[in-house]
Amino acid sequence: MSGNMNVFDVASRAMSAQMVRLNTTASNLANARTDYASKDEAYRAMRPVFRSVMEENMATIDVERVVQTDAEPQKRYDPSNPIADQQGYVWEAAVDETAEMIDMLETARNYKNNVQVLQTAKSLILETVRNQ
Repeated sequence: MSGNMNVFDVASRAMSAQMVRLNTTASNLANARTDYASKDEAYRAMRPVFRSVMEENMATIDVERVVQTDAEPQKRYDPSNPIADQQGYVWEAAVDETAEMIDMLETARNYKNNVQVLQTAKSLILETVRNQ
């Protein structure tokens, strides 16, 4: 990263990372409760991997990559399902909906905190300009 990093850069980069996290969680929830014909094709939850970035005594984060979790799909007996195997089993997506909802709430709070940082910084700058 080059140039001077300020509070606006820090907060906006953190907000961008939280948006990736939120989109990943939304994708996981969209694929929850989906059945698959085999374990190999079953959806597994995704998670962003964050990386700390330090420049000029300011720290923020970036998304390094998005990875698939180690969660294993569960086999479920559902002989009426058209994709069931010969024994009547299907594979459920490996997504913990409760954990995803908690992650979504935490992500939304983190995003909101960064919006408040930007609003506070903007207010302080405007107040400083008015008082000069």
